[in-house]
Amino acid sequence: MGRILAIDYGQKRVGLAVTDEMQIIATGLDTVHVNDLFAYLEKYMEGKSIEKIVVGEPRNLDNTPSDSQRFIEPFIKKLKKHFPDIPVFRVDERFTSKMAKDVILSSGIGKKARQKKELVDKISATIMLQSFMQQQLMKEKY
Repeated sequence: MGRILAIDYGQKRVGLAVTDEMQIIATGLDTVHVNDLFAYLEKYMEGKSIEKIVVGEPRNLDNTPSDSQRFIEPFIKKLKKHFPDIPVFRVDERFTSKMAKDVILSSGIGKKARQKKELVDKISATIMLQSFMQQQLMKEKY
């Protein structure tokens, strides 16, 4: 089995999370500037088996695509072109930033560390990845 990589794509920063090889645990990986993303991914994927990529799908409360969807579609096309052998899946990312902020707040880390937006992006990617893994588990059960 290979790892699953999650990407919380933003216009400035990209949060990344990854599973272990057994796809049991989702862990925050890093936050990367959007311009450095593909170089980072290429280097990270050297010697690592990535089975799937999960990308957050920004949606409004009424389940319609959000305005930031226009940035995600070109990114996904480029991602598929760069890594044609790795399937790309979409996962609803509504509320992940809010959940990430709640996790950070309840973690007890200092105020200065809580203000880092990079941490929110990385935790959001982790939450998206956990959600995807749960969906996959439910599909296997039923």
